[in-house]
Amino acid sequence: MIQIQTFTFNSFSENTYLVYDETGEGVVIDPGCYEKVEKDMLAQFIESNKLKIKYLLNTHCHIDHVLGNDFVKEKYNVPLLIHINDEAVLMSVKAYAPSFGCNLYREALPDRYLAEGDMLSFGNIIFQVLFLPGHAPGHIGFYHKESKSLFSGDVLFEQSIGRTDLPGGDFNTLIKSIHQKVFTLPDEVVVYPGHGDTTTVGEEKTSNPFCALNHS
Repeated sequence: MIQIQTFTFNSFSENTYLVYDETGEGVVIDPGCYEKVEKDMLAQFIESNKLKIKYLLNTHCHIDHVLGNDFVKEKYNVPLLIHINDEAVLMSVKAYAPSFGCNLYREALPDRYLAEGDMLSFGNIIFQVLFLPGHAPGHIGFYHKESKSLFSGDVLFEQSIGRTDLPGGDFNTLIKSIHQKVFTLPDEVVVYPGHGDTTTVGEEKTSNPFCALNHS
């Protein structure tokens, strides 16, 4: 049975997710841990629950979601998986990290690329990869059908959506991703976003002021 542990890290209040099951195998999604205390918090949870991390996953590669990439990749000797369209986004972080006070940022390079429709398995869990551009050019989401869980990164938030004014962002593309990919999932699917609280597909379909569907 899927287990989801949420950590909120760094000055951007970014949600890092640790997903695992009864086999002890798990993945880390968007490690935002930058300060030592944050890295220790993640490591202590993994150690105390005797988890074996199999993959490091980035929904997208903006700075707040990748600050802990190097730490997780090195400590657990796991591959970093991203969408190829976000590789340039990831490579740019080292240039602007100091302007956000992240002088200790260390770059981690991707090992594999994920694409729409890919299936990623660990333990008894299978993630379906959804390609969700708009906030970032290579943004992806991870959908677990059995538990009706979607790790949406910065595509969709509770009563909000991801910003589209960053390089590679596009409002119309983002709305298309939400309507054609996210809102076609069952209403009861729980959305685990990159910032803020969880919500559901049904709730956002009906009441999100930026992207709710109009019912005739």
